[in-house]
Amino acid sequence: MISEHRKVRKELVLVAACALIDADGRVLIAQRPVGKEMARLWEFPGGKVEPAERPEDALIRELREELSIEVKEDCLAPFTFASHAYPEFYLLMPLYVCRKWKGRPCLNEHLALKWVRPADLGTFPMPPADLPLIPMLRDLL
Repeated sequence: MISEHRKVRKELVLVAACALIDADGRVLIAQRPVGKEMARLWEFPGGKVEPAERPEDALIRELREELSIEVKEDCLAPFTFASHAYPEFYLLMPLYVCRKWKGRPCLNEHLALKWVRPADLGTFPMPPADLPLIPMLRDLL
């Protein structure tokens, strides 16, 4: 008798994220607000890609909403991606690098913002999907 294995189908969530890099080679990380999943963990800014929205457009929108900065698409360089199976969903997260934007990042949604040296990124608690991105950013910078 052959046993039948059934996989539970989980939703695939597409989230675009950005490593904003300042002139000193530091990366901006943002602390997730209380009341959201993974509250108080540090993350790369960004957010969910809406249906029929390109990741670049979602990122430009999210950076405007979350940080009050303006980013042009040609300043977003695709860098790498994360794929992670959370218990409730699968996350696919393209990570872009951006070195040029208009405005100064503001706290609109997050608890805090920090400019961090790449070597120090691992000292901040981050969501599991973000962790594999840290060594890649260290190598880049």
